[in-house]
Amino acid sequence: MPLRDLAIVIPTLNAARNLPGTLAALQEMPVVVADGGSTDGTPELARRLGAIVIAAPRGRGPQLAAGAAVADASWLLFLHADTRLGEGWREAVAGFVATPGAAHRAAHFRFALDEPSAAARRLTRAVAWRCRVLGLPYGDQGLLIHRDLYAALGGFPPLPLFEDVALVRALGRRRLVALPAEAVTSAARWRRDGWLFRSARNLLCLTLYFAGLPPRLIARLYA
Repeated sequence: MPLRDLAIVIPTLNAARNLPGTLAALQEMPVVVADGGSTDGTPELARRLGAIVIAAPRGRGPQLAAGAAVADASWLLFLHADTRLGEGWREAVAGFVATPGAAHRAAHFRFALDEPSAAARRLTRAVAWRCRVLGLPYGDQGLLIHRDLYAALGGFPPLPLFEDVALVRALGRRRLVALPAEAVTSAARWRRDGWLFRSARNLLCLTLYFAGLPPRLIARLYA
C-alpha cells in the first residue's frame, strides 16, 4: 500500500549490521538516516540502499531532531536502526493517518523481539503492560506523528537518553494509539548483557529519570 506524505527518520551509529534488514521493510519509502559519526561504513551503506544520509551531532535526540528537520513530509515515522517493521505496517499506518483527528495524536507499534525464547516472551509482555497501563512506548516501537504536532511539542529534546520518553510524556497517554502491527527489534543487546541484567538496568535508569536525575548522569550508568 503506497503511503503519500510520509518520511521515515532513522538515527544511526555503527548500524551496518542491522540497517539492511530495517530498510528492506521500507522499500519505496523516503528514508532519512541521521548518522552520529559511524566508523563501520553505515552512511555509505545507507546511501547504496537508497536513503538520504545526513551527519548529525551524536546522541539519539539530536540525531532524530536533525533528521526530522530534513525530512520532506507532513507525517514523520521515527524508527531505530535495529528495528524492522512487521507485516501489515503500511496498512496500519495508512489506517491511522486516515482516522479523523489523527494529526492531533501519535501512534506506535507493538514491541516484539527477533527470537522466540521464554525470556523474550516475558519481556514482550512486560512492554505491552507498560504501554497499556503507563502509556510509555519506547523508541524501539517507532513513533508516527504529524509534523505540526511534533513541532508544537518542541520535537525531540537534545538528551543523551530518554528523548523518546520525554516526547511521549509531552504527548500524554490519551494522545497515543497502539497500531495493529509489530516493530521487531534485535535481541542482540539482551543476549549480550543478559536478559535480567539489561532489563533491571533499564528499569533503574527510568526510575532515576523520573526522580529527576539529569539524563547525562544516567547515561553514564546506562553505558
